[in-house]
Amino acid sequence: MLNRRDFTVLLGATVLPGAARATDTGIPFYASVGPNLMLYSLDLDSAVLTPRGSVTLPANVQYAWPHPSGKLLYVAASNGQPGSGPMGRAGADKNHYALAFQIGADGTLTPHGERRLLPARPLHISVDRAGAFLFTAYNVPSQVRVHRLNLDGAIGEEVNQARKTDFGIYAHQIRVTPGNRTLTLCSRGNDATPTKPEDPGHIEVLGFQNGQLSNIQSVTVGNGLGFGPRHLDFHPNRPLAYVSMERENALYVYGLQPDGTLSRDPLFQRNALSDPDGKERHPGQGVGPIHVHPDGRFVYQANRGSGTVDHQGLRISNGGENNVVVYAIDPQTGEPSLIQRAEAHGFELRTFTIDPSGRMLIAASTTPMVVLDADERTNVSAGLTLYRIGADGKLSFARKYDVDTAAGTQFWCGFLNMP
Repeated sequence: MLNRRDFTVLLGATVLPGAARATDTGIPFYASVGPNLMLYSLDLDSAVLTPRGSVTLPANVQYAWPHPSGKLLYVAASNGQPGSGPMGRAGADKNHYALAFQIGADGTLTPHGERRLLPARPLHISVDRAGAFLFTAYNVPSQVRVHRLNLDGAIGEEVNQARKTDFGIYAHQIRVTPGNRTLTLCSRGNDATPTKPEDPGHIEVLGFQNGQLSNIQSVTVGNGLGFGPRHLDFHPNRPLAYVSMERENALYVYGLQPDGTLSRDPLFQRNALSDPDGKERHPGQGVGPIHVHPDGRFVYQANRGSGTVDHQGLRISNGGENNVVVYAIDPQTGEPSLIQRAEAHGFELRTFTIDPSGRMLIAASTTPMVVLDADERTNVSAGLTLYRIGADGKLSFARKYDVDTAAGTQFWCGFLNMP
């Protein structure tokens, strides 16, 4: 009988380094529109995406994460809508799902095992580095659920938790630390509203043993007010975590300790906006995902703004900032230094990804928008924007593919090189 280690080795035996899975037709790239998960092939030299097919899920795609072998893809799906930000068409199915797909040699997806019902709309999923557990984060109510992964990679039963765990407020992203000893949970909190005070934010560091979760550390600044972590990413070869602070429009850097906890205080802090008062000037402004370049020399973060104002009965952009912010990383200290803000060519960059070779960044904008410039009206579509990544880390625009989001929001895109 195969044990889990043998299975993981077997799964990964034919995968290229970084799960690049390059084929004669290019590198598989995936992007969702509503319940449809599209497969493209990326030609790196020409920066061209070629549609290759799609699978349709029972509900809108929310997020996806590959098995460490690169041979299985786990997808969270729900027709639930976010409380703020982009909302799109949703089907009538009221269930929430976690599904597994086998990934063919050419990137095609085939359903694998039993789909699992989830208790609420899932925001984020990930897998531990041994391929043993699937973690799902939910914002309402804020929580994390754990499913075992069977020896064949199919999603097994949920792990019943023996103790109560504090997940903070508005859990948004769950990640396993590089040592596979702890989890980080970005719990964003909420800004104040006219009828409700602000909710504090935290990064919760959780232990997990045999699928059992436990509180180890809660990281915040002060009482957590004005602290809104959305996503984080780990440096590939240094003990550092780069955190995208949604409610502050900022980047924070934390040290990663040998025991899988984080430094108490941020080592570095940077404002992501060109206008430090941009959030006040342009309601709806925030930052989005964050990814460290595969070689560890640069870090990329999305500014996203899809707020609107009324203009003669027409809703138009309020001028919020939409771009990809590029920072160079000091090789000795890990300190980020701003080197570029690359125009998004779209609105509300909810997701972006970097190809395994580190040569191409693809960003998915979710929200069609009307822009008025000198009384000239322009309709800007949602889309996929491709950038070449230079040796200096800077982005150069290659092309944009307009995407029709009538079938639903473009919530996720990715390659198979997630850790």
